[in-house]
Amino acid sequence: MAKDIICGMYVDENKAPFKATQDGVKYYFCSGNCLNTFLRPQKEMRILKYMAIFSLVLGAATAVFEYIYPINWFGIPNYIWLFLFATPVQFIGGWKFYLGTRDAIRARQANMDSLIAIGTSAAWIYSTIYAFQGILWPQIFPRVTAGGPEVYFTESGLIIGFILLGRYMEHIVKGRASHAIRKLLDLQPKLARVIRNRKEMEIPVEQVKVGDILIVKPGEKMPVDGIVVDGYSSVDQSMITGESIPVEKKRGDGIIGATINKTGMLKIKATKVGQDTALSQIVKMVQEAVVSRTPIQRLADKISSYFVPAVVAIAIVSFLFWYYVAGLPFALALTMLIAVLIVACPCALGIATPAAIMIGAGKGAQNGILIKSGEYLEKAHKLTTIVFDKTGTLTKGEPDVTDIISLGKRSEKEILKYAAIAEKGSEHPLGDAIVKSAMAKKINVPDPARFRAVPGHGVEASYRGKKILLGNRKLMAKYKIPAEETESHLTKLETDGKTAMILAVGRSAIGIIAVADTLKENSAKAVAMLEKMGIEVIMLTGDNPRTANAIAGKLDIKRVLAEVLPQDKAKEIKKLQKEGKIVAMVGDGINDAPALAQADVGIAIGSGTDIAKETGGIVLIKNEISDVVTSIDLSKKTVRKIKQNLFWAFFYNIALIPIAAGALYPFTGVLLNPIYAAIAMATSSITVVGNSMLLNRYTARCT
Repeated sequence: MAKDIICGMYVDENKAPFKATQDGVKYYFCSGNCLNTFLRPQKEMRILKYMAIFSLVLGAATAVFEYIYPINWFGIPNYIWLFLFATPVQFIGGWKFYLGTRDAIRARQANMDSLIAIGTSAAWIYSTIYAFQGILWPQIFPRVTAGGPEVYFTESGLIIGFILLGRYMEHIVKGRASHAIRKLLDLQPKLARVIRNRKEMEIPVEQVKVGDILIVKPGEKMPVDGIVVDGYSSVDQSMITGESIPVEKKRGDGIIGATINKTGMLKIKATKVGQDTALSQIVKMVQEAVVSRTPIQRLADKISSYFVPAVVAIAIVSFLFWYYVAGLPFALALTMLIAVLIVACPCALGIATPAAIMIGAGKGAQNGILIKSGEYLEKAHKLTTIVFDKTGTLTKGEPDVTDIISLGKRSEKEILKYAAIAEKGSEHPLGDAIVKSAMAKKINVPDPARFRAVPGHGVEASYRGKKILLGNRKLMAKYKIPAEETESHLTKLETDGKTAMILAVGRSAIGIIAVADTLKENSAKAVAMLEKMGIEVIMLTGDNPRTANAIAGKLDIKRVLAEVLPQDKAKEIKKLQKEGKIVAMVGDGINDAPALAQADVGIAIGSGTDIAKETGGIVLIKNEISDVVTSIDLSKKTVRKIKQNLFWAFFYNIALIPIAAGALYPFTGVLLNPIYAAIAMATSSITVVGNSMLLNRYTARCT
């Protein structure tokens, strides 16, 4: 049985007629409505893609026939052919902008859509009247004699095409967020092994009820949340809680669904199923955070909200003045109105932001940083606080031997060899770390003659007739091994957040081995540079306070939030945001996904899970924490270029508005020649592209 991810109903995979495959995963649906809901984002993206291609192809053809190879097929003038190429782009490709303008009018706030719609419509109307005058009606506008373009069909078409292309790219990024949520659902196992009527049976996990007794074997995922009623094992909870070292579970301990059983067989009693499990709550929080995140109002829209009404007002006032007050002919007054609208439409605005983002994102990729959208660039340069996950982000995320202490005459190499012999038969991650450490130092580790794990205590082995014990204080007490002299060492190591184990050979303790999750190489440097930039650094982890504070102390991080459950990580981010802080979250795990989505900027570690990388707005491909510094620095440089580009995109056009409105006419009798609008458009576009290309000189700040 499969689950319809839209409505939650169960569907027979063999009979379901409604299904769809995305990225190699097959989804089943109970009805055509659910299937259509699932496919709607893909359909919208497909339409946007085709509209962008349609507009760019026709726009390019218009440019060729206007500037390079004028045509006069079948005796029809070139301007009429340009009209035939440009009109479908204006009203089919550009229909979205007209709808956006309608919505802007209803909201009483001008936006980017209204600027594009008004500007391209003015260019199209002027060009259409110009093209058909003398054919369908008397000549209204005088022919241009100074050379250069007489119509603006190319400009209107290409503006629409390029902006549609930019929006298609944005939709690709947004679609990944919803796909990431679906990937979370795939973490839960599809089947559960349940004991019912004294029989063991496999059933779909959706059919598990609260109170059912389930059997989970080594290597399997926990089907639901529950409590251990029998058995002993270590469970890898890192994907949910962030704990770097698997947690030992015995009778009475809680189990989280989707975590991995590592060693022994467990019987658990289901306590939370379906939408109540921890995994389902994480899915819900990611959905809420992605949907509720208020999108920033882009700088171009802010400018447009003031610029568009001002331009329209100037155009209307100029027409009314020259026609009613100055008494000029209607055609001349209308020429001034349209001239203002054409001149005021900054063609470079369509590439002002994309040009800087394209080069900025390219430089980011060269430095191992994937920036998914200009939205994150705009937010990143304003950050006041960065919250780091601990496990797998600041630390390596896997245990490693950190200390070897000799309690007698034995060498550290000998102590490590005995410990590795004892742990060679163990499947516990701590034991695996000890064996790896010995092999890394090229120590020969023979097999023990006998091995036995002592749950909750450690391991017991024998080698060449000697008993080897490796474990905690309880293990030493059980075998009556004197261990008083180890206490001071154990206390110090445990205060530093390390897991310390006593090694005994025969009847005496000979050494102590400590294992801990270790810091990544550049963590301290990155934290120091961020604080130097005036950004507050906070560590957020599901680990215990002792371990968390020990790691924070090494990094000189002042504020630590420990023992924070996955569902509470996003809440902690919200609290910081309510304090007026602009927050970035840096993480790598499934448990970080809600916080990454909630943060103003989610920064995901490249070595992390797919859900973290897809929820984050910035991905550090090289797994280097120092790239957090580079990403913020690059965002500041890129946003500065965007602002400069927006200035140049408007500057030339605004400078010509007074001339277009007839400011020179009383003194010189000169009206604005359309050629000057074309020059302004070309100059601003060249300036914007050239200014953006200066970003190619950027070098990473933290190298």
